[in-house]
Amino acid sequence: MNSSEFNKRKDFFGEAVFKNLTVVVFAVIINSINSLLLYTFFKNPVFTQEPRYILYMQLIINDIITLSVCVIMFVFTYLIPNLNVAICCIFILIASNVYKNSPLNLAGMAIERFVAVCYPLHHARICTIQNTKILIGIIWLVGALPGIVDLLVVLALRPISFFTTSRMCFQQNVFNFEYNIISSAVLNIGYMCSVWVLLFYTYFKVLFSAKAAASEPAQAQKARRTILLHGVQLLLCTLSLFTAVLDGALTALFPYYQSVIYFCTFILTSILPRLLSPLIYGMRDQKFKKYMMSSLMCGSEKKAINPSD
Repeated sequence: MNSSEFNKRKDFFGEAVFKNLTVVVFAVIINSINSLLLYTFFKNPVFTQEPRYILYMQLIINDIITLSVCVIMFVFTYLIPNLNVAICCIFILIASNVYKNSPLNLAGMAIERFVAVCYPLHHARICTIQNTKILIGIIWLVGALPGIVDLLVVLALRPISFFTTSRMCFQQNVFNFEYNIISSAVLNIGYMCSVWVLLFYTYFKVLFSAKAAASEPAQAQKARRTILLHGVQLLLCTLSLFTAVLDGALTALFPYYQSVIYFCTFILTSILPRLLSPLIYGMRDQKFKKYMMSSLMCGSEKKAINPSD
């Protein structure tokens, strides 16, 4: 055992139980809320005809997959520390895809709102149901390509026997060639910069347009609060792309608290962004919230509800 391993603090049994129980409870609560939102969406056809809500449901589905896969991987680090590499690759590829989808989906939602507010006469022509489905397909394809390339590199440079071995299921333990590390850093920086520039431009254009058209100051204030929440969510989503770098930097400074650092960064970058999605889009959207409450009340008569914005 080297000195760095000796200096790493090991979790006590009670601490390990607390960490796993915490992430599982959070996952169950958030996925239950998101499942209710999905149920509301599919039960009421009015939402399936609006690109805004279709993109929102794509974000919710992506969040459910993200949270489920990440919590399974987190629990496995305690129950099965050394996981089969082939199985680990599947989890990593899914997690990599859905992590990259979230910022891209936020960018797509920003573009839809930008067109709706700044170019309302062109919104019905540009933001069609068909174009929205194409955009969702592009998001999944772009999010999947980096992981597929990483896998092809490992398949080309590693023997097949490598996939029958077992090791800790972290991306840096499987895709650890220099190409994988450099390409991951470059692509993540590219994702972050592109989405941030796009979101800053579209949301500030929406903000200024909303302020110019608002008949009451409260409307502009609501727009500012929404943009602030979007910014917080995007910040957490982009942080998730650099979790490995953040973990490495902090554990280099505080190796004794490695497990604590991993737990805190997991909560910050994997749990919190998934918690914000239903709060920002589901609970604050009056149209969606009223339909959701109606869906929960069996036998209640549906009424026509106008959009809140």
